[in-house]
Amino acid sequence: MNAERAARAHSAEGGRDPMPNAVIYARVSSKEQAAEGFSIPAQLRVLREYASKQGLAVVREFVEAETAKCAGRAEFRAMVDFLRARHKTCRVLLVEKTDRLHRNLRDWVTIDELVEELGVEVHLVKEGGVLAKESRSSEKLMHGIRAVLAKNYIDNLGEEASKGMLQKAEQGTWPSQAPFGYLNVSVGEKRTIEFDPERAGLLRNVFEWYAEGYRSLDEVTQVAAGEGLTTRRGQPPTKSTIERVLKNPFYIGQFRWKGRVFRGDHPPLVSVELFQRVQHAFRHANHPGHQERRTFAYTGLIKCARCGCAITAELHKGKYTYYHCTRRRGPCDVRAVREERLEELLGEVVQRIQIDDQTIEWVIRSLRDSHRDEAAYHDEQVTKLQAQVRGLQVRVDRLYEDRLDRKVPEDLWRRKTDESYARQMELTEALERHQRANHVYFEEGERLLRLAQKAYNLWLSQGREERRELLTALGSNYTWDGENLAVSMRKPFCWLAEGPIRTVWRA
Repeated sequence: MNAERAARAHSAEGGRDPMPNAVIYARVSSKEQAAEGFSIPAQLRVLREYASKQGLAVVREFVEAETAKCAGRAEFRAMVDFLRARHKTCRVLLVEKTDRLHRNLRDWVTIDELVEELGVEVHLVKEGGVLAKESRSSEKLMHGIRAVLAKNYIDNLGEEASKGMLQKAEQGTWPSQAPFGYLNVSVGEKRTIEFDPERAGLLRNVFEWYAEGYRSLDEVTQVAAGEGLTTRRGQPPTKSTIERVLKNPFYIGQFRWKGRVFRGDHPPLVSVELFQRVQHAFRHANHPGHQERRTFAYTGLIKCARCGCAITAELHKGKYTYYHCTRRRGPCDVRAVREERLEELLGEVVQRIQIDDQTIEWVIRSLRDSHRDEAAYHDEQVTKLQAQVRGLQVRVDRLYEDRLDRKVPEDLWRRKTDESYARQMELTEALERHQRANHVYFEEGERLLRLAQKAYNLWLSQGREERRELLTALGSNYTWDGENLAVSMRKPFCWLAEGPIRTVWRA
């Protein structure tokens, strides 16, 4: 609030015209980074200097130590609420660069609404750009690409964590919380999975009861609850819980992870023979059959433009597919359309995002320029991580020398050495992620543009299921009015689809 009082005082001073008001938003990814002084002071210094040079009066500063992977950050919400409430007197938002502001598409939409609806200007100081309602399509496209790449960076970090869990699975260790009937146990530095002494015996009986073949799943669930079996929350198990247990190969010493089956290093609860008897009982249970329903590629994708009902499909004469309004809300006169004609119209939607080779090369050159700031950030983090790795290695070497000189007991030396090596592994993984991200930023941007260039050819060569996936990626809110097909293109494809964009990109 000191900044706001200073701005008011400046505007009242000497009767001069008040300086335009602005707010600052600075963010790091975690409280640990904030405590270590990673970048908040540096961000604030750069943004304050920029405000001074541009003649802007900073009335509020919003500082946050939280990941931008998901929507819902407290200071981000407070900043948005402040701009909505004060949009008549404060319409400038200063931020270091795109990924400091958001790394998820929901917050990107929120910022876009502030720009388009309230006329807020977003100054991306390090990227040298201003996002405003009057910005050219090319500028909005570049911001959209940066936002998509910022999200991709977070997704990439998640993929690396997923790879680490897959590596554990390949070594035979279940990489998540132990299933019902087991417990995650730590023995010293080693983590294992062992039987839950309160539930393992009863679950073994559940397998026996169902394998006998004369009890239904409901009856087995009731018997188990009557014998005292409870979930971790102390509640009786549900039928679906018992079914998941009986079909899970974890209980015979195997487990599924990412679509693959691994042999685990945990103890099996039941024998393979008992497990197979249970699966045989499931196959021969007296379940009512269900008539197989025909599926159509584009049902659920399109809505009626007149009444808002879904567009469904029917097969006529055994070979012609027609799409029509479900008429769930009453009579509707929107004409049905043959699948072949619908696909022609959908293909035109895909064709709209094609751009020529010359424009592609221009955007890629611009993206390469914006990549320099992103690369500088990752290089800075790499340098810091390398210094930490070297520091840990020095500590390990000193510990070893102290051990040789008998200055420290062996158990202490081993424990400290193990801790240091574990920390080194964490730092090395983080180092590799930042090094990979340096390449991912530009490569993913180019891939996105190449996808737009090839989208129509992909449409022509793919099957209907693949075509539906492509349509879902490119747009939403598909509607049919009996004559025309309308769609809301997703960002950044909406800018690619705009006709005037090709004339302003080279301005």
